[in-house]
Amino acid sequence: MDRTLVAGIDEAGRGALAGPVVAGTCILTHELFKRCHSAPRWSAFKKKPNPDCLIADSKQLTFDERDIAFEWITAHCAFGVGTVPAEMIDERGILWATHRAMKLALADLRMKANIDHLLVDGRDAFFFDCPHTSIIRGDESQPCIAAASIVAKVTRDRLMIDYSSKFSNYFFEGHKGYGSAEHIAMIREHGPCALHRRSFLTRILPLENDHIPIEKSTLFVTMENQEHV
Repeated sequence: MDRTLVAGIDEAGRGALAGPVVAGTCILTHELFKRCHSAPRWSAFKKKPNPDCLIADSKQLTFDERDIAFEWITAHCAFGVGTVPAEMIDERGILWATHRAMKLALADLRMKANIDHLLVDGRDAFFFDCPHTSIIRGDESQPCIAAASIVAKVTRDRLMIDYSSKFSNYFFEGHKGYGSAEHIAMIREHGPCALHRRSFLTRILPLENDHIPIEKSTLFVTMENQEHV
């Protein structure tokens, strides 16, 4: 009997003030081994290497642990990525953009593998044209969703690090576009740039600053193409 192929899907950047929302999806066909830890996590190796390759909710892993896992996932698993930029988030809303990024990630995965069922992290009733199940905190209970969360998180983090060289006033390589105190102070000092989600800044920028022009960059052209990643 053929093995049922189950993919997990998750997003990164949904609550950020700047940058795209990125979705990752992944099929795990390798055997994984549980690791003893306060938070659920698995490893690709029965005998613990140094450093270990851990599959877990990306938020529960360090930067280096995510990078190690990402390199293993992308080398050994079928995966997909979908990206929707800030301007589309402002135009259509974050819920639409998240769903769109997930559909793009699924389409990317399907170019490499067929799937029988999709496990979706969270409670949102997103529609997909395949059998699917939404699981609250699925990145803590389903290894394939955890792997997808790593794909999404590392992909997005690397994008934000790349963007920081073109938008050096905002230190995107540090906070990755999230609403840290430092980031908010930079927005108030310099105004929003092309990566910022203007619809997310209404409590940060005073109304009289609505006229602040968006900082321009040739990166804007790249952002338009990201939806097709």
